Amino acid sequence: MSEPATGPAPAATGADGLAGALAALAAPDGAAVLVGLDFDGTLAPLVDDPTTSAMTPAARAAVARLAALPAAGGARLALVSGRDLADLAARAEPPAGTYLVGSHGAETGHVRAGDDGAPQVDAVPVRLEPEQAAVLERLVAGFQRVAAETEGAWVQTKPSAAVLHTRRSPADAARAAVARADAVVAELGLHAMHGKDVVEVAVLPTDKGSALARLRDVVAQEAGAPAVRVLYAGDDTTDEHAFEALRPGDVAVKVGAGDTVAAHRVPDADGVAAALEQLADLLGRRAGDGG
Repeated sequence: MSEPATGPAPAATGADGLAGALAALAAPDGAAVLVGLDFDGTLAPLVDDPTTSAMTPAARAAVARLAALPAAGGARLALVSGRDLADLAARAEPPAGTYLVGSHGAETGHVRAGDDGAPQVDAVPVRLEPEQAAVLERLVAGFQRVAAETEGAWVQTKPSAAVLHTRRSPADAARAAVARADAVVAELGLHAMHGKDVVEVAVLPTDKGSALARLRDVVAQEAGAPAVRVLYAGDDTTDEHAFEALRPGDVAVKVGAGDTVAAHRVPDADGVAAALEQLADLLGRRAGDGG
């Protein structure tokens, strides 16, 4: 049985600290390894138009290499994103075997190889109660009013959430829009998640930490492993929930600047790719040893 959650290990500094943490993560003791990765800002650089987001070549190569490792040393991959599941799958084009978590945990799915060999997504649909659907409709309408009054702002809808985007707005206009959006949220009795230039509100209670904890249990059952160790990398404030859900022996990697509880930090998507390549080296050796 897994140990109780008590948070990630104490902070380590520099590349040597991360390298040591990855070596411990890949120790040949029979534990399964779950690699959870945010998408935007972690594998793909942030862009003004989210429909153009794409992994860097280095990140895509590292993800593909981890997915291709033999079962004896392989990692279980998961993309854990605020994007809705269909959008995440379309933008990320994840390899077969990847777990998908969309809308901060409200949506889940798994990528398998189809009959023609192409990746296919098996998704668990989101079902809202009539009351929740009505609240979501009011939320979307409120956010659309805010966006209509704000230069550069726009609203994204998801199966269980609405998102106000202000990345293209002047700074003063963005701040005013966030304040008006928060007032809409308060009137509906909901909770807002504030990320990088976004205000996101779900009518289902979700967060990346809870989603990662559930995914750990899924991997433990499917792998039949005595324990599951987790690497999680993310760049946004919403990823802090995932970092806080980690346990001793897990590895938390903050991407870019900003306050964090994560023990390790890399500068950008290519820094994430380099860490994943190191992990693939270690897991490949574990597979070769029969671990």
